[in-house]
Amino acid sequence: MKKIIAVAGNAAVPQDSVNYKLAFDTGKAIIDNGYRLQCGGLDGVMKAACMGARSSDKYREGDIIGLLPSFDPSTANEYVDVVIPTGLDVFRNVIVASASAVIAVGGGAGTLSEIANAWALQRLVLGYKNAEGWSAKLADTRLDTRNRYPDIPEDRFYGVSSAEEALEIINKYLPRYDRYHKGITPNA
Repeated sequence: MKKIIAVAGNAAVPQDSVNYKLAFDTGKAIIDNGYRLQCGGLDGVMKAACMGARSSDKYREGDIIGLLPSFDPSTANEYVDVVIPTGLDVFRNVIVASASAVIAVGGGAGTLSEIANAWALQRLVLGYKNAEGWSAKLADTRLDTRNRYPDIPEDRFYGVSSAEEALEIINKYLPRYDRYHKGITPNA
């Protein structure tokens, strides 16, 4: 079974922006490395990642999942294969963040919530330090003091500068980020 890697970022970014290019390259690299792509399914960073995923020679129908905030499937960008209209609005961000790994490309408040949820859900979380938004502000930090993975002393919000670097970290660490959130406990 293919693991799912989520890409989170601004729904409105210019096509000539750094964030758009990083998202495109990331979507392509995700599929090139044998994973599926999950995102919020809308425009901006999400659309760029989906376009990149489709441009991979390894792309197959069903590789791109869009978790929409509304019940309206027509709001998905045209590159999404599996459209899931959640009707959960911003609360769908926790579902996006539940992928095996999450890569943030810049981002505003919505992306910040996806980063925080992915951290709390014990997922592998990465972000571009050369993008505009929250990913750059949080790159290479620990989001809180919890010891999520004692056997991974370098555990953090991994800062990256390229899609190649992001997938290198995912390929190296993903097998070690193997725990799933089982509910809130005093030690979680």
